[in-house]
Amino acid sequence: MRFECAGQTHIGRRPHNEDAYCVLPERGLFVVADGLGGQEGGEVASQCVVDTFAGFSDRLDRDRDGTWPDAVDPARSREENYLAACTALAQRTLRVRRVGKLKEMASTVVALAVGERSAAVAHVGDSRLYRLREGQLESLTRDHSLIEELRAAGREPPGNPANLRHLITRALGTENAEPTVQWLETQPGDVFLLCSDGLYEPLGPEVMKEQLHAPSAQAACDALVTAAYEAGGRDNITAVVLRVAA
Repeated sequence: MRFECAGQTHIGRRPHNEDAYCVLPERGLFVVADGLGGQEGGEVASQCVVDTFAGFSDRLDRDRDGTWPDAVDPARSREENYLAACTALAQRTLRVRRVGKLKEMASTVVALAVGERSAAVAHVGDSRLYRLREGQLESLTRDHSLIEELRAAGREPPGNPANLRHLITRALGTENAEPTVQWLETQPGDVFLLCSDGLYEPLGPEVMKEQLHAPSAQAACDALVTAAYEAGGRDNITAVVLRVAA
């Protein structure tokens, strides 16, 4: 599978950037993490998650037949098992490091793994993966949040939903860190966007779709981040864009 990719992050109007990302096209790995737990904890947590994903990828690159941290699920694709393993490793690493000043740290994550014929996404929390296909922008992940849990139960959020939008129900480092892992069908011309909530919250789908039509993946990342900041976004802003060659 041939593709073009890029990433960009911006501190937004926060004193520190608690987002982190990695773009590893040679390994087909793309990750965005959004740290929680205050300035030091958030920065450490998100970087720890990204480093863990990249580190396991490096291990497999050096030894594709090496031992995996957990049993492989035969019902899943290699990409799904790969992301599940990365997520489990990141969870264990954060749990061990949650001491002292870092005792409250945690992180969301969204990760895309692209193989020769298939792809997979894993996420925990409210960082998202979008796909632009034939002019239609669709979120491929559903937030692990109180709002989404209420909606899944057939209940509308009480009062103003905006007051609940940051109440996530799962995060790496906490006791509830189960990832949602999905196989993805891809086709030539698909454009994928991984992002933190600091990007999608200030922008509507139409603006996001417009910026994803930029002439290159890097131009799309830059345009998205700039648009989110100019729209008044106060949080850290991170975008990773991958375009599958037509």
